[in-house]
Amino acid sequence: MECSDITATTITCSPLSPSSSSPPNSPPPPPHVVVVSPCAACKILRRRCTEKCVLAPYFPPNDPIKFTTAHRVFGASNIIKFLQELPEFQRADMVSSMVYEANARLRDPVYGCAGAICQLQKQVNELKVQLAKEKAKIVNMQFEQANLMDLICMDMTQSPQTSPQQSLDSFTNIIPQYGTSQSNMSYLDDSNFGSIWETLWT
Repeated sequence: MECSDITATTITCSPLSPSSSSPPNSPPPPPHVVVVSPCAACKILRRRCTEKCVLAPYFPPNDPIKFTTAHRVFGASNIIKFLQELPEFQRADMVSSMVYEANARLRDPVYGCAGAICQLQKQVNELKVQLAKEKAKIVNMQFEQANLMDLICMDMTQSPQTSPQQSLDSFTNIIPQYGTSQSNMSYLDDSNFGSIWETLWT
């Protein structure tokens, strides 16, 4: 059975020279020891994490899931190969893209990121079609409203001596002939009738 080779880097800092104020026979202070734990990739791969480890800057020890996900899809050798082939300023973006693709591939082993992109594009196209339909409805309602107002003005011009009640009765007779549904005339309530006739007769 092969034994694991996980080690932690130990940095020993020598103490400062004792000051003149310290007693002459006092023992020197113990050295300050700093333990640097290996990166998450070296922990999972069970290997020694050296100072020049190419994986350490991108897979910190407190986030092992990041490397585990990428390792399950791409493999450690491919990750190291990709990192070594790229300049340092592009490596962080490559690791982020690789982890995102690995997560998508685990959710959808067949299509991966391409499946998520196609699904989003389909939703965008459906929303565009729905938006175009609603805009067409708005334009149609505005056109019908403009035609109704033209009919009202034409009726008022042809019979200027009629009373507001007579004009209102003639207007209600025009509506069925015009062919506008009752649902499209919801904006003409009782309060709007009064304001329209008040505006036209003043």
